[in-house]
Formats: sequence, structure tokens, C-alpha cells
Amino acid sequence: MEFEFSTRDGDVLDLTDRVQELIPPDASGLVSVFLPHATGVLFLGEYEPGINRDYRELAERLAPRGAGWSHDRIDSNAHAHLRSAIFGAGVVVPVRGGRLQLGTWQRIIFVENDGPRKRRAIVTLIGGGK
Repeated sequence: MEFEFSTRDGDVLDLTDRVQELIPPDASGLVSVFLPHATGVLFLGEYEPGINRDYRELAERLAPRGAGWSHDRIDSNAHAHLRSAIFGAGVVVPVRGGRLQLGTWQRIIFVENDGPRKRRAIVTLIGGGK
């Protein structure tokens, strides 16, 4: 299972509902969400305008754009690769009764560090039974 989505640089997107739509109603087990991209970031967190700005600010502080990274000599996106290395490109969430078992404020969040891009998320259900 997978889905595509389009982004602009700096986007913070909530992918939770897109993932939930792919889970069969009787499924239980684990769901893995993976981005086959070297510059996108995927994590679990709250999705709210203030914290979304904070996610971007944290990423900029940890791996600033144009900070003289060696990879920038090739294509000026070292910051995006470094942010992906720090934060990761996948999450695993328990599923019970066909529902993601996220905490009250948890969402599956994507941050674009190198857009605009067409992105793809691969969703794998592990277990899958009742």
C-alpha cells in the first residue's frame, strides 16, 4: 500500500488520515510508514501551527541551510539530507481493531526540507489479522 503527495519547501503535513484510510477495518498488528526519500522527515508528534513552526526552527538550528556543508558543492541541499538523518524517514504504530493506536495528540507528521517535490509514502501492515 502506498500513496503520493505533493509538497513545497517548508511544508509540515499531517499524514495520519491518509495512513488510516489504508488500514482494513479488522486489522491488528503494526503499521510501518516509510518514505523512500533521502531529504524528507517523518515522525510522530503534535500537529498545531505553533509547534509546526517550532519543528522547522529546530531543524534549521540543527542543520542550517547554506552552512558550508560539503554536500552543498553538489546540489545545495545538504541541510535536507542531514535533517533526514537526524529525524528519520519512518515510523511504526500499533493498530488494533483497524485503528491507529496513537496518543491523544500524536499524529504522523511529514516535514519537507527540499521541495517542491512529489513524495511517496509506503505503508506496510505487519500482522494484519484480528
